[in-house]
Amino acid sequence: MADFEKKRVVVKVGTSTLTHKTGKTNIARVAKLTSVLSDLHNMGHEVILVSSGAVGVGAGKLGLSEKPTKTKELQAAAAIGQGELMFLYDKMFSEFGVIVSQLLFTTQELEDETSRKHLVDTFNQLIEFGSIPIVNENDSVSVDELLNGDNDCLSATVAVLTNADLLIMLTDTDGLYDSNPKENENAKLIEVVEKITPEIENAAGGAGKRGTGGFTTKIKAAKIAVSNGIPVVIMNGEKPTRIYKILEGKSYGTKFLPER
Repeated sequence: MADFEKKRVVVKVGTSTLTHKTGKTNIARVAKLTSVLSDLHNMGHEVILVSSGAVGVGAGKLGLSEKPTKTKELQAAAAIGQGELMFLYDKMFSEFGVIVSQLLFTTQELEDETSRKHLVDTFNQLIEFGSIPIVNENDSVSVDELLNGDNDCLSATVAVLTNADLLIMLTDTDGLYDSNPKENENAKLIEVVEKITPEIENAAGGAGKRGTGGFTTKIKAAKIAVSNGIPVVIMNGEKPTRIYKILEGKSYGTKFLPER
């Protein structure tokens, strides 16, 4: 039997994975995800969770039938939802004896060398303490991810900052298809991407109703990671237990191979 290989893994979970179509929190899904990540942590892996969902959870708690569209409404929903989301994560991870921590920051902090170094030091110390950092952009003061990215690129940036071994992005589809599977029943899943070409970028679809990312930003995020030597797997978040298989080298979803 091969020796255990410890990995530092960044897992990004999107709004569509965390919520039902009603906008309410998918408690069963969150429970399964936290159990898997806790188990990986107990196995000795170093886990960082980049979580969207603050706006969706906030909107659900407010009883809004649709996601807000105005920037100030999005920011307010995020402020409400972020506390609710962290409360849920803290409660569920604590059931497995795992301590979680919250890191909220903006792209401005990442652009400042001193702030970036402090952030990396904080990540490393939290992991050394045995905590699972939970990351989101500070949506109350920054709107870049709110309007454009749904934390996809943020997760890739975190993977690079923390020198991760793997980035796993959980979404509501099985991976990247060669055409839109909702429009073409013969669309085929692309299992491995050796190089992100214009053809691959063209295959990326638009945003879903409950998130703001879609595959366009996921491809952009994958480019950030693979150009820094970090492989990326985009897979369906419906069955978080498949993360075990991914770490064993099995194939699920779409895997983007590192460039170096």
